[in-house]
Amino acid sequence: MVSRSVFSHDAFRIFWYGRILGNVATFMQGVTIAWLVYASARRTLDEAESMYLVGLLGLAQFLPMFLLALVAGAMADRHDRRRILLGCTLVQLGCAVGFTVVSAQSEASIPTIFFLAGLFGAARAFEMPARMALTPALIPREILPNAIAWNTLGVQGGIILGPWLGGVLCAFSATLACATALGLYLLSLAAMLRLLAMVIDAQPRNGDGSRLVMIREGLVHLWGSRVVLGAISLDLFAVLLGGVTALLPAYARDILEIGPEGLGLLRTMVGLGGGGMTLWLAWHPIRRHIGVWMLGGVAAYGLATLWFAYSREVWVSMLALMCIGATDSVSVFVRQNLVQILTPDSMRGRVSAVSGLFISASNELGEFESGMAARYLGVVGSAVFGGVGALVVTGLWARLFPGLRKVDRLSLVG
Repeated sequence: MVSRSVFSHDAFRIFWYGRILGNVATFMQGVTIAWLVYASARRTLDEAESMYLVGLLGLAQFLPMFLLALVAGAMADRHDRRRILLGCTLVQLGCAVGFTVVSAQSEASIPTIFFLAGLFGAARAFEMPARMALTPALIPREILPNAIAWNTLGVQGGIILGPWLGGVLCAFSATLACATALGLYLLSLAAMLRLLAMVIDAQPRNGDGSRLVMIREGLVHLWGSRVVLGAISLDLFAVLLGGVTALLPAYARDILEIGPEGLGLLRTMVGLGGGGMTLWLAWHPIRRHIGVWMLGGVAAYGLATLWFAYSREVWVSMLALMCIGATDSVSVFVRQNLVQILTPDSMRGRVSAVSGLFISASNELGEFESGMAARYLGVVGSAVFGGVGALVVTGLWARLFPGLRKVDRLSLVG
């Protein structure tokens, strides 16, 4: 069975458990600090201006990732990727301590939250390429697509459990939510220490070229691989425009009127949809017409975003968010397989860094875009703009990257 063939490898199993613990902590912490910023801002600002601050929170996390991504990718291709992950986990742990202290204050310091968010983003800049590049070293190549599906499921598990736990605990105490995330980071750290003690070939085989040369080589390789470039840039622009995550505090508080517990549930619905689809793909991976599947998934993502934008019933909104998560998982599955299969191990860190930067741009920078759009178009107008934008991007990319549209089988790509 697929699950046994993947999890029978001890290194991958420990890596996966550590990752899902860290993911739950990250998404729990994310929903908590977003609520803290929004609720604090609403004491003196209106809905649109408060939403703008939440958008800036995403920008604060993205900027360090943008500035450090290429350097981080070169490091992942030069040093033991497990040690990089360990260092990043330690920094994330320190940020979790800071968020816990800030949340315990009578009035949360928004500037301090922004500083910690930026430091957290810097850690993620190094963590993402090292994590993505390490996976192929943990399992045989022939089961890599299944391992990628399970990795994606680990992310979706974090999206399911993290926001729900964050919302429930935040309703009692934001400090309790942050402290719980801190405890999960400690468990994730223990898994990383266990992985570091195992005998794994996690040291990339690169020459003595300078870091600048290595970065240039990675960019040249990525530009020459039009299928990979098309896949990761499609996901970037579709989610950058279509993401509604940053708008959820406003929907929970002022449109659907369901409070912090409801905010956690809204965030969880995205993970439930994505997790269900990813679990299906882990057992029934897409085997034919994968390029068409990816483009169709992004188009369906845009339609689901429009559905959510106009919904005023809680259960309808939750169903729309589940569809958003499910359709996004299809494109994530295809993109991650293409990146791993078409990239040689010696360049996997650098290409993964660019891919990770695009993912972060679509998420954190997408939150900033949503906040900016909400400032000028209103919260609902921002969601509508995102849904239409995702549909337009799908059509453009189908024309700009015909090779992506024509990809049939993963095993035959390249």
